[in-house]
Amino acid sequence: MPEKNIKLVIQYKGTDFAGWQYQPNTATVQEEIVRAIEMVTGQKVTLYGAGRTDAGVHALGQVANFKIDHYLPVEKYRDAINFYLPRTILINSAIEVSDDFNSRYAARWRFYRYIITREKSALYFDYHWQYDYELDIDRMNDLADMIVGKHDFAAFCVVASQKKNNECDIHSAAWRRHGSQMIFEIKGNRFLHTMVRSLVGTMSQVGHGNDVLTLDGFKDIINLGDHTRIKMVAPARGLYLVEVGY
Repeated sequence: MPEKNIKLVIQYKGTDFAGWQYQPNTATVQEEIVRAIEMVTGQKVTLYGAGRTDAGVHALGQVANFKIDHYLPVEKYRDAINFYLPRTILINSAIEVSDDFNSRYAARWRFYRYIITREKSALYFDYHWQYDYELDIDRMNDLADMIVGKHDFAAFCVVASQKKNNECDIHSAAWRRHGSQMIFEIKGNRFLHTMVRSLVGTMSQVGHGNDVLTLDGFKDIINLGDHTRIKMVAPARGLYLVEVGY
């Protein structure tokens, strides 16, 4: 029986997980899905993810793939895997792809969304950042314009996770209002560890207008890679991996 390469599109609530990637002695999304696949097929597979979302980060369109030699028709995998998953993880689709497809290395872009609101809620606390101050959306869009294009984002990455090459190509970045929410959407070829949350946290300081950080100060962080100026990292609960493009 020929081996199949199966691509999954996944949504999950990240609140109860220590992130996407497997870690010993703690619950992760990757581990839960691998366990569910083993329950269905009796085989332990290697599951490759398109993005390593942090603890508490949600996903609407995470992509992963695994290879398997099993008789189960591909169209049965979605429902079969979902049967063994917790309610906080859902396989949206499962399709067969070419043997050389790898969800991480084949990805051309990732699209993230961050949600801020001043409206307090006991029900939706895990899904956005409840921020107590008014933010200047025009000023924050000036900041978003600055990060479009190719830049070294080392300053917005956890120092321990910085790589030899910390350049990312940001295709688009913008803030918009939706009711009581302020929504930041960003699309790029790659993202560093905590990069989006660091951008949002730093932009919120400028948008708050408390003179902790100015527009020129934000520009210096990008141009000079001054990590010491990053004083605010937005909480994980407001961040969503929305889509991965191939």
